Amino acid sequence: MNSAKNQPELLQSCALTTCQAFRKVMVLDPPTMLTLSIALAAAAALYLAVEWRSIREQSLLFWSAGFATITVGSTLALLRGSGLLLIGIWFANGLLVTAHWFFLLGVARFTKTRISGAWYLIFVAWIALLLLPDEPSWSRIMLLANSLLIALLSLRASLLLRPHGKSLSVGAVQLRYVLLVHGLFYFAKAISAVIPGTLIDLAAFRGEIIQISLVEGVMAIMLIALSMTGTERYRREQWIEQLAASDPLTALYNRRALDVRAPRLLDEISIARPGALLLIDIDNFKMVNDLYGHAAGDRLLVALSDIIRSSLPEGALAARLGGDEFVILLSDTSSERIARLGNALREQFHIAASQTFPTPKAVTLSIGANLFDRPPASLAALIEQGDAALYESKRGGRDSIRLVDRTFGNGESVI
Repeated sequence: MNSAKNQPELLQSCALTTCQAFRKVMVLDPPTMLTLSIALAAAAALYLAVEWRSIREQSLLFWSAGFATITVGSTLALLRGSGLLLIGIWFANGLLVTAHWFFLLGVARFTKTRISGAWYLIFVAWIALLLLPDEPSWSRIMLLANSLLIALLSLRASLLLRPHGKSLSVGAVQLRYVLLVHGLFYFAKAISAVIPGTLIDLAAFRGEIIQISLVEGVMAIMLIALSMTGTERYRREQWIEQLAASDPLTALYNRRALDVRAPRLLDEISIARPGALLLIDIDNFKMVNDLYGHAAGDRLLVALSDIIRSSLPEGALAARLGGDEFVILLSDTSSERIARLGNALREQFHIAASQTFPTPKAVTLSIGANLFDRPPASLAALIEQGDAALYESKRGGRDSIRLVDRTFGNGESVI
């Protein structure tokens, strides 16, 4: 009975002992917090640099430079304990501002946004602090200026990450809000620095504002690093997926990507929404390779892909099947729209080819098209039908479009 009765007291005693131990662990002095910052920032800089070497995304390089700058700045901040105040305070805090400048550049690169040159004035403002007289208020002014500059850079970076008409990745959303909270914290820190009676001693790391800032700095480094790596991991996955789905020369879909995406489009085909497949082949393409070289032939293929891409209706798919053969899949179309699209492609390509690579015989397009109002048995079967129409176009003299209308009530009429 006594054992059972004393059990709650024993649990309370254990809980109290645990809390006291946890509190001792959590009470870290400023040099220890700076050491943690150095370790975390160095690890983040190294990881992002390794990532940059594999995918060459410039935002990674800026973010890595930012964390490397924090590593150097936090290391220099430790020197203020040895009396090196100019290096340990002014120069160290200046590197912290520089680090956030690198973060802003990285975010701008990631979002493909150009930032104004006026942001470079931040460094002019920081250098001007050297002109301040050595007075008791120096610590407050330094902390105020440092906090405001970091807040501006962080909030601007967060603003650049707002969604631009489409959703961001999870990592990018996290990075946006981490930078927002980080910027607001430094803004609040700037306000608190001017509150009368607040103890601030940058030389000795004294003052609640400084203590809280050191803890927030460690947490911010960790959260920003995790968000940045998650953001770039998503970008890398997109990049790898795009590489796997794209033809390396023309950047149109390849056959594998078309096989994956075509079923969704074909499932929507009905009598009310007919679909079409256009199979496109370049006439006398070998002549360009023979007269001008294979590099010229590649340029012509890229030119055709650009013409196709600029002419595609909304919701259409285009792919390069291989060699000089391309395919276009349309939905909700008609024979008139197909004829307009086919003729526009032929005219634009003929102009581009004749002006760039003159040949004894005209380099033109032959197109075989099928219009249908029932989902086909397979994409392969549909391409075979397009190939048959393309053969008829070639046999009929080339530089033409052969359209087979297989919609209800039209049998297999040819246009």
